[in-house]
Amino acid sequence: MTRERIQELHDLYRRTLVDDVVPFWLRHAPDPIHGGIFNCLDRDGSVYNTDKAMWIQCRAAWMFSKLCNELERREEWLNAARQAYEFITRHGFDKDGRMFFTVTKDGRPLRKSRYLYTETFGAIACAEYSRATGDKEALRKAKDLYQLLIDLYRTPGRLEPKTNPETRVVKAHAMPMILLATTQELRRVDSNPLHKEVIDRALEEITNHFMKPEDQALFEVVGLNGERLDSPEGRCLNPGHAIETSWFMMTEALHRGDDDVMKKALDILNWSLERGWDKDHGGLLYFVDIEGKPTEQLEWDMKLWWPHTEALYALLLAYRITGDASYADWYERVHAWSFGHFPDPKHGEWFGYLHRDGSLASRLKGSQWKGPFHLPRALLYGLKVLGELKG
Repeated sequence: MTRERIQELHDLYRRTLVDDVVPFWLRHAPDPIHGGIFNCLDRDGSVYNTDKAMWIQCRAAWMFSKLCNELERREEWLNAARQAYEFITRHGFDKDGRMFFTVTKDGRPLRKSRYLYTETFGAIACAEYSRATGDKEALRKAKDLYQLLIDLYRTPGRLEPKTNPETRVVKAHAMPMILLATTQELRRVDSNPLHKEVIDRALEEITNHFMKPEDQALFEVVGLNGERLDSPEGRCLNPGHAIETSWFMMTEALHRGDDDVMKKALDILNWSLERGWDKDHGGLLYFVDIEGKPTEQLEWDMKLWWPHTEALYALLLAYRITGDASYADWYERVHAWSFGHFPDPKHGEWFGYLHRDGSLASRLKGSQWKGPFHLPRALLYGLKVLGELKG
């Protein structure tokens, strides 16, 4: 990349983040009556469902706190973080310490998931908010929630299994992946020796069980000891998920100075781009069957915003680390497709769901799954890398 191109991208990222994406959420999402944010937003920002996803509340609290901590301290960002954090602390927790998945607009519980993802985002939200405010109670909540989710994950029988373990025991890439990312965030605010232990185990599982060099792929679901499963679930690749894991691993490799982890992270990135890129229409496919057989997911060929934001950041980071021009070339390919299809020039922010050819599948800007997280995170982290590349 030329210095001129790096500066152009730096300006674009800051403008998109500070003048477009963040203002969209600040204009339309905050609930002035009950607190928190409305996360189900139509194209123009109007609310089409007032139920609130708790993990989106957590992601919002984390994101607005992170902006204050790592870009600049703006009162409107801090207020947004506080509003989401206070809604979480008032309405997010059940009596057993676990978190609800969805609640009504005024915080009455609707659903509680058997997965731990809300808790992981709750932990990083409290941790980042504590960094932004110095709130010791938020830090205590972060530590307590982290310890709870680790205990739940490690203790057999505490969580309802997806399949009958007497017939088949499977495990998903998503858990070691999210534990790696969550622990990296908690490590910023706490020196618990448990952090290294959890990260070591997560890396071991990802690289020895889910990562298959002979197949040049990172699988989503495997058997208990990493066995490949001959089923649609067992053949499934999620390129965006794997790419996200690759940059979590790159971050850890830099932290540790570990060349082996870095090589494996770059291998995962390379394989996932090759397998996931749609050679007919461009963009990243949502799911891929490694043997070319039918996928269970009927949305397999859709183009979603978040795999592309993860790829944009992973490729910038890989280029900054290695200086390899192939990553710059891949970046430009992903950038052109992403910025050519997802942004909404009329109302701001990005569309989230496109058909295979890049045409619009849904006009929503926010849902129980899409909130102020993947896109602003990629822009914020990308700004940092572009700043380092500028020198």
